[in-house]
Amino acid sequence: MSQQEGQTSKENMLAPYRVLDLADDKGFLCGKLLADLGADVIKVEKPGGDKSRNTGPFYHNIPHPEKSLSWFAYNTGKRGITLNIESGDGQEIFRRLVEKADFVIESFPPGYMDRLGLGYQALSEINPRIIMTSITPFGQDGPYKDYKTSDLVSSAMGGLLYILGEPDRAPVRISSPQAYLFGGVGGAGASLVALWYRHIAGEGQHVDVSIQECVLWSTYYEIPYWGERKLYKRAGNWAPRMEIVYRALFPCKDGYVNYRAYGGAMFGPGQANLVKAMDDEGMDVGNLKDVNWRERGIENTPQADIDHFEGKVREYFKQHTKAELLELSMKWNFMLSPVNTVKDVVDYSQLEERGFWAEIEHPELKDTISYPGFYFKSSVVPQRVKKRAPLIGENNEEIYAQELGFSRQELAILKQNNVI
Repeated sequence: MSQQEGQTSKENMLAPYRVLDLADDKGFLCGKLLADLGADVIKVEKPGGDKSRNTGPFYHNIPHPEKSLSWFAYNTGKRGITLNIESGDGQEIFRRLVEKADFVIESFPPGYMDRLGLGYQALSEINPRIIMTSITPFGQDGPYKDYKTSDLVSSAMGGLLYILGEPDRAPVRISSPQAYLFGGVGGAGASLVALWYRHIAGEGQHVDVSIQECVLWSTYYEIPYWGERKLYKRAGNWAPRMEIVYRALFPCKDGYVNYRAYGGAMFGPGQANLVKAMDDEGMDVGNLKDVNWRERGIENTPQADIDHFEGKVREYFKQHTKAELLELSMKWNFMLSPVNTVKDVVDYSQLEERGFWAEIEHPELKDTISYPGFYFKSSVVPQRVKKRAPLIGENNEEIYAQELGFSRQELAILKQNNVI
């Protein structure tokens, strides 16, 4: 363990460490998570800015590379420089930056960094403790390593797409990108494991992250169903189990709630309590009051009986709002959860009380924007989202002049030659 690694910070967990982030949108989240933990993450873009800056939606619906909300979301906490690593001067500058770095994150096609003389073997000769994390569609080897991808393709190839949508229609994708986020989270976790190994062994390593494999792990919940020797089709609003199908989402006055008619020894009392709640409001529940729900589980209840019960539940839920049903579920002790909209989440008192939302200033926009804050609390180190995403080349002078010692004239020449 180096002296630097032995230091702690009361401000940030990863404060001693520096990350050179070369990744595009396939790996943005990896660098952001390390920045959130306190690492000094330097976003390295090509001169003129990363192409992902042109991804909408945009601030006030004004298309502009400095107003992409997607860029804002996944690059908070980072500093930003521009550098053309395909040029000889750019490669030499990058090597100098690697000397004092702990991590390099990249998402180029396999072999690209090696062809530039900036692959892991070359960089480890400069800095044996460097950790290079490569996030690619299918990993660094195998017959698919050179194939291109998109978020949709990655979701499909990882198996996630198969289970999304209604059973009688083609699969549907989740509206916002997901597969790349799985890759980013996997990259961040693997990088920290490599850092721990470096504490023990004193050397860095090359971390190879396959987005397909990260997406595949997101389908882990499907394994028990495969274990029943039956691969269920897409369920949509329905939840199949064994030979029974039951509803997962029910409409109510102002949206939807999640409720499932499980029954049986564990969930049966909740079913009985829901029937009591309906009866308490004067609803005709018929013979449902006489059912022993502890003995009526999915495995021994006919589909017709489940359909009859769900019909009564549907009628009852449509008479109430999500908030009312949540209160009723706590009063009568049955399992239910509201399906929150984005507005519901933003206005959610639990998140507000825990200080989840972070207000970040954007001086260039003369505005302050709310962001999702930190995802856990530490009793030792208070965490916070430090600053907004960097502007194009915002920290060029700070890094190149103050740290590497370039003069203003040299910087002007480098800029003129499209190196920075």
